[in-house]
Amino acid sequence: MPEITLSYQMLALVGVAAYLLGSVPFGIVIARLFGLGDLRKIGSGNIGATNVLRTGNKLAAFLTLVLDAGKGGIAVLVARAFFGSEDAAQLAGLAAFLGHLFPVYLGFKGGKGVATFLGTVLALAWPVGLAACATWLCVAVAFRYSSVAALAAVASLPVWAMNLGHGKMLILSIVLMLLVYVRHWENIQRLKRGEETKIGGSK
Repeated sequence: MPEITLSYQMLALVGVAAYLLGSVPFGIVIARLFGLGDLRKIGSGNIGATNVLRTGNKLAAFLTLVLDAGKGGIAVLVARAFFGSEDAAQLAGLAAFLGHLFPVYLGFKGGKGVATFLGTVLALAWPVGLAACATWLCVAVAFRYSSVAALAAVASLPVWAMNLGHGKMLILSIVLMLLVYVRHWENIQRLKRGEETKIGGSK
């Protein structure tokens, strides 16, 4: 855990600003710009890039992925640039992530946070972020389940953080991991029943 160097008032300001940024539902915005309709009424109803991809528009899905990852990364980088402290950077990353999961603009019904998680971690410590991305990719290729890849990536994060010299991220890593697992609870249940859809559409 990083040393607390900012006042609680400044940390609260950082948290609120990052949360509002994280709350921006880029999937819904992109879907409407591309004339794809209300993303919440398509496929799984999720607001993330995976559900945008179900519309068949790969460009829209890619843009959603980049923007969802970017809002986590930008929150971290701006907080670090303005305040020069890791406590502000970590808080900004967590707040942006919570904004994506529970966006105020959508009645606190948001996405599952995988892209925002990866963007946040890459900005906080790029070696750890790259390791988490590599974990996601390897598991996705091996098992062809996006949800399994996400769960593996977040579960590996505390291990990567400790082994790559970023122990101050340990508590944040565990919090992010638990939040992603909570948001993937339905996916976990479908996996148990053998009903989870694989990447490409099959079960």
